[in-house]
Amino acid sequence: MSISNKALLAYLNQLLAPEKCKDYCPNGLQVEGKSEIKKLVTGVTASYALIEKAIEMKADAIFVHHGYFWRGENQQISGMKHKRIKALLTNDINLFAYHLPLDIHPTLGNNAQLAMQLDIQVEGSLEPQNPASVTMKGRLANPMTAQELTELVQRRLQRQPLLIEGGDHLVETVGWCTGGGQGFIENAADQELDAFISGEISEQTTHVAHEMNIHYIAAGHHATERYGAKAVGEHLAEKFSIDVTFVDIDNPV
Repeated sequence: MSISNKALLAYLNQLLAPEKCKDYCPNGLQVEGKSEIKKLVTGVTASYALIEKAIEMKADAIFVHHGYFWRGENQQISGMKHKRIKALLTNDINLFAYHLPLDIHPTLGNNAQLAMQLDIQVEGSLEPQNPASVTMKGRLANPMTAQELTELVQRRLQRQPLLIEGGDHLVETVGWCTGGGQGFIENAADQELDAFISGEISEQTTHVAHEMNIHYIAAGHHATERYGAKAVGEHLAEKFSIDVTFVDIDNPV
């Protein structure tokens, strides 16, 4: 089975609703390739390594969370950017990229998928006034220590997380934001949640955790965001009967 790139773009825009987000990059079809798509590769970032795998697998399209043309970057197509885009154009491969829309989708998004990985019951977002919030909050089925939660994160994500303990309290309520969402820890602390999980940590995050009595777990930017693209790919394979493969280009960050 196959689907045209225009039909796939229309469906992805309907599914992920990029118009709801004020993003840092264009969402949708970033690089146009062949008109008919039979094989799709999904991944976290449109790195050259992922493009090489797509070429090797004779893919017609790639779907990622981190694409190209970020706000504020050098607009010249040279160096690394030239190498990547040339490979896509030479091999007639479509590149679809959805950044914040893939974070916030209520079931297929990175935040929702991380909740599923960690058995957290979603109860809303840390920003109830913001319908496009990139955060979520929820509750564990069984309270556990911060160390036990960290060990659960390590088992499920297959990555050693960093734990900053914010006291000796158990964890029942959790806030989270995948990727570089460490700045939302204060939102979680203000709402008296027991712990906050994100991908990255900043110098000040440690002090916030200690002084606001909230546990913090930095689980890795890549590790927390590998599940959204995979879930979308599986959804597309089921809906359109196209060949979809998730390729995980490992990244320790």
